[in-house]
Amino acid sequence: MNAVAIGWDRTLLELKMYFREKEAVFFSFAFPILMLGLFSVVFGGNFDRGAETEVNAARFFLPGMAAAGVMLTSFQTMALSVAVERDDGTLKRLRATPMPPISYFLGKIGLVALTSLAQFALLIAFARLAFGVELPTDAGRWATFAWVFLLGVACGTVLGIAYSSLATSSRSVGALVIAPTLVLQFISGVYFAWGDLPDWLKQVASVFPLKWIAQGMRSVFYPDDWKSMEMAGSWEHGRTALVIGAWLVVGLVLCARTFRWSKRGTT
Repeated sequence: MNAVAIGWDRTLLELKMYFREKEAVFFSFAFPILMLGLFSVVFGGNFDRGAETEVNAARFFLPGMAAAGVMLTSFQTMALSVAVERDDGTLKRLRATPMPPISYFLGKIGLVALTSLAQFALLIAFARLAFGVELPTDAGRWATFAWVFLLGVACGTVLGIAYSSLATSSRSVGALVIAPTLVLQFISGVYFAWGDLPDWLKQVASVFPLKWIAQGMRSVFYPDDWKSMEMAGSWEHGRTALVIGAWLVVGLVLCARTFRWSKRGTT
């Protein structure tokens, strides 16, 4: 319980430090909201994509932006912040304090969970108030959102912590993290309609969790007759949970094997 209490205190401290970094807040917090507004204005009008039910542009792009928000507030935030803290010696100093190591990770998890929820709440409020997006009224859809969101956040967090070990310094971590993150967003149905992507690119995207997070979000916010445009002609909730869960396990294993409290070449 002491470790949990310290972890909560660490969460509050992490939140204070996070909101002091304006660049991090913009790219991982406000970026999906701004992109949703931009795409909704540029591609104004309704979409049907061959389905019976039409949706407006904001509803069309909302699931992708929600998935991108999960990735940015979990994977990207963790990869950047942990790499910087390792490089400037913060992790090494924390390891030398009486604070239980688990409290540090609880603080990171708390940071990601709270910022992800806040970012999503603002995203759907913006979509509803600015563009009149119809939000789900079925409890089953919100239950689907809950498990996709929680699995996505957990997966992104552990993968981000593990990925931070690849950075040799805080100067190189930005390009190392942001470049693949952008690529995955473009091939995973975030900025383009999933059905418009080439089949071989869909197969590549299907290896990574972002595609499945986006598909899970589409099953929440799209009309049910839009599932025919997915690769399997259904929302594939079972496979979505399996793939994201598998990446979560992979991330945990990689964290256990690769996490370091100090820079390479130091003790």
